[in-house]
Amino acid sequence: MTILPRSFYDRPTLEVARDLLGCVLVRQLDGERLAGRIVEVEAYIGQEDGACHARFGRTERNAVMFGPPGHAYIYFTYGLHWLLNVVTERAGQPAAVLIRALEPLEGLARIAALRAGRPRREWTSGPARLTRALAIDGALNGVDLTAAGPLVIEAGQTPPEAAIHTGPRVGIAYAPEPWRSRPWRFWLADSADVSKGR
Repeated sequence: MTILPRSFYDRPTLEVARDLLGCVLVRQLDGERLAGRIVEVEAYIGQEDGACHARFGRTERNAVMFGPPGHAYIYFTYGLHWLLNVVTERAGQPAAVLIRALEPLEGLARIAALRAGRPRREWTSGPARLTRALAIDGALNGVDLTAAGPLVIEAGQTPPEAAIHTGPRVGIAYAPEPWRSRPWRFWLADSADVSKGR
């Protein structure tokens, strides 16, 4: 499979978000490929976006967002969960796409072990679930997704336009309008692995 090049991410964030649907997130773990098709994402765009981590400016936590596109921005939230984002647009313009859900494709036995006690439906159907399923944590923050390594995104099958739905982002009640209602969440309507908040 072809790893997405940096030019894929060096574009307007909403375009990248839509185009990530159907691509394949790959985690190399102890010599094994754990992979899933991306079926749900959310876009966060710049310091003016009231829901974006960059809204208060550059900090140690969000510095990767201000860097070059094509890198993983991974942060810890609620003292419980790691969440995976991909950095978009030019360096200095803080923007990223949150990977919200995957359809598991490869390494299913290892994924099942990492999600022990959870039914198949709950393996990767949410941003915190998928990072647990693929053993993604802060150690991978800043990793270059465009070079062969522990975490990459490969080109996949482009879904038909009719399969792509949009709506407001999830879990951003703190954000003022109009940001709370922006339809910057994209998902594949026919996927059983989309998170509950659809």
